[in-house]
Amino acid sequence: MRRFWLAVSALSIALMGAFPTLAAAAPADEANAVVDAWVARYSANDRDGVVALYAPDAILLGTTSPVISEGTEQIRTYFDELPGSGRSNRITDRRTRVLSPDAVLSTGFYAFARAAEGNVPRPSRFSMLLVRRDGRWLILHHHSSPYSAVRR
Repeated sequence: MRRFWLAVSALSIALMGAFPTLAAAAPADEANAVVDAWVARYSANDRDGVVALYAPDAILLGTTSPVISEGTEQIRTYFDELPGSGRSNRITDRRTRVLSPDAVLSTGFYAFARAAEGNVPRPSRFSMLLVRRDGRWLILHHHSSPYSAVRR
């Protein structure tokens, strides 16, 4: 019986080495769930919920901010200064890279729209570095910037 379990263990290790994306699927999925929660909370105008997704020492380069927001209070201030309800956001394209079992990079494009601005989509780029701390995935670094027409 011991030989059987040794063989199963050896096979498992060999398969994980042969298919590294299988080993990385869980961190990517878990981290992207935080990005999806960010989109949902932002769209629901849940500022406290959005801020709770950031690590206490996170850095935010916000789409509409001329300053770097660092730490919980500055990030809260950034979101408090955004226009009120009637906002929405949706991810239009995303790429994910697992950097380690506890660090994931999520990048892509999203589109913001605000009722006060006629719900005209404002396409933007984003990158979020997510880290797992004490078993919880948090945003450590978030950069968001508008993009203009396609280069020729």
